[in-house]
Amino acid sequence: MMKLYWSPRSRSFTALWLMEETGVPYQRVLTDISTGAQRSLEFLTVNPMGKVPALQDGDAAMAEAAAICAYVAERYPDAALAPALGDVHRAKYLYWLFFAPSCIEPAIAQLAAKFEMNSVAAGWGDAKRVFDVLEAALEDGPWLLGETFSAADIAIGSSLNFAVRQFKMISPRPSFDRYLDRCESRPAFQRAALMAAGEKM
Repeated sequence: MMKLYWSPRSRSFTALWLMEETGVPYQRVLTDISTGAQRSLEFLTVNPMGKVPALQDGDAAMAEAAAICAYVAERYPDAALAPALGDVHRAKYLYWLFFAPSCIEPAIAQLAAKFEMNSVAAGWGDAKRVFDVLEAALEDGPWLLGETFSAADIAIGSSLNFAVRQFKMISPRPSFDRYLDRCESRPAFQRAALMAAGEKM
């Protein structure tokens, strides 16, 4: 059984939502970052960066939410969270899966810290472009791959929920609101949200 190391009110939400979408039993291992549990020697053997979420699957251990999404989606193909190899949608799936950590997260950091960067030098360009591109991609919907929900929606939906609804770092946009409403209506999202808030299931 997979072990998911997580902490309430953290980026662990992405991995919690992912695991709940699979419908597969897994063990949640509380690693409460408010108490410094992520700096324990035991946890650092799972993720030397001392961050949550992290995942252990037998002898395999990994971290980084998007990487966990990719791994779990392929580990449990019956959950249908990733297009199969050779599927025409797989390129867009991978693009959006990694758009969350490589573009949305730095754009959020840019907005939070109020720093300017040369948009050519910054890997994410600039915050406005990141959210304009995402807005255009979500116009048609219902999901990033059209009618098919995927782990990319978990990565993007988690990041967008964080930026728009939890911390109100970017202004709501109609396509964001429609998309987040669809995400929030999913039972797996709702279960993960309760856990991430520190509420008992």
